Order: sequence, then structure tokens, then C-alpha cells
Amino acid sequence: MENEKKEVLDFLLGRFQIEKEKFDRSGIYAFTQRLLAYNSNKIEGSTLTEEQTASLFDHGTLPKSDDYYRAKDVEEMNGHFLMFNRMLDTLAEPLTQELIKQYHYELKSGVFEDRANGYAIGDYKKRPNMIGMYQTVEPQSVEREMCLLLEWYHAQEISISVLAEFHARFESIHPFQDGNGRTGRMLLFRECLKNGIVPIVIEDANRNQYLEALKEYREEKSVDKLCTLFEKEQQFYLEKCRYFM
Repeated sequence: MENEKKEVLDFLLGRFQIEKEKFDRSGIYAFTQRLLAYNSNKIEGSTLTEEQTASLFDHGTLPKSDDYYRAKDVEEMNGHFLMFNRMLDTLAEPLTQELIKQYHYELKSGVFEDRANGYAIGDYKKRPNMIGMYQTVEPQSVEREMCLLLEWYHAQEISISVLAEFHARFESIHPFQDGNGRTGRMLLFRECLKNGIVPIVIEDANRNQYLEALKEYREEKSVDKLCTLFEKEQQFYLEKCRYFM
């Protein structure tokens, strides 16, 4: 099993760059772009379907339909595609606050509604925000908390449990005005890829389980549920990868 995982990771690292540079829309790069963008945006309430997501990535257009769609959903979907590319281009770089801000900028720089609302784009939040009924770190404390989080993370031997705690702590800090979940899940995918761990793609179908796992961390400081979900999602993505190998 370990040999298979290494084979998959070597395959991904090679094919992602090759297919990206060749604008290949038929392989694992395009599949992962569509899969990650659709699910991560859907978790946050996107109205776009899998078919619409694929058409947007493959052709830059939406299929003809009588359904309405929100301009923000399209802008954020395109931003997610750009964020994934930026992630691949900077995979060799150490994870820093500046790099995390760059990812957020790619996701949000083309979103008119966020700019009109005066949200910080590619920078930490300027206004307090919440996760449901839970308060998050106040704007003036975000940089310090992110510094502490990264110092802790870089001192660890990276594993699923460490990634789970990093992700849960990042989401609890909620450093950006909006786009924290999508940026956080991109960081999760990146750090798996960078550290020889089968990547994790959180499916919208498991949204409730995911939110419950994050809630468990906020209330009990436990990542047990998150680790269980991550392992399930690893298997899901691993099976998808086998098709392209």
C-alpha cells in the first residue's frame, strides 16, 4: 500500500506540471482542478454544478441553461482555478504568511462583490468575523496568531494528525474576511502534496461531517473526527487517481 501511495504521489507531482503547461484538459491535473474547485466552493454555498464547473474550466463558458447563477460564484470558481495554479507554481517554497496571502489574492482578486464591500484582498481581515455563533481571532491579533501557528507547524513532523490540527487552527483563526475555508483546504492539499502524503479533497457530500469535526476541535481541542474524515477523503482521491495511471 505504501509503495502504491508513493507511486501516486510521484505521478501527481510529474503530471500536474506537465499537463498544466500543455493546457491539457483530459488528465489528472484538469480532473483535480474541477474536483477541488467544485467541492470546495460548494461547501461554501456555490450554486454552480459539476457540469458548469467543468465547462468553466475547460472552455471558459457556462453551458446553456434556464437556471440562474450568481456572478460571484463564477468569479470565485475562476479564482479557485488560479489559486490551484499558484499553489503548484510555489510548491517548492516554504509555507509563510506571505504565501498564504498570495493564495487568497488569487482566489478573491476578481470578485466584484468583495471589492465593493471593502474586503481586504490578499491581506488579513480588517473587521471581526464569526463562524456561525463562534467568535474568531480579532483582526489586530491575526498576524501574531498566524505567526504562532506557522512556528508550531514548522517544528512538527508532518502527519495526518498534524495537518488536521493545522487546518482546524487555521479555520479557528479565520484570518481573512472571506475565503478562509477555500484557502485553508488549498493549504491542506498543498501540504499533503509537498510532504509525500496522499492529498485530501473534502467532498461536499461530507460537508456535515467536516463541519462537525471542526466544531469538535473548537470545543474540545480534539482532531479525532477530522483525522477520520481525512483518511476517508484520501482513499476517495486515491481511487480517482488510479484511473489516470
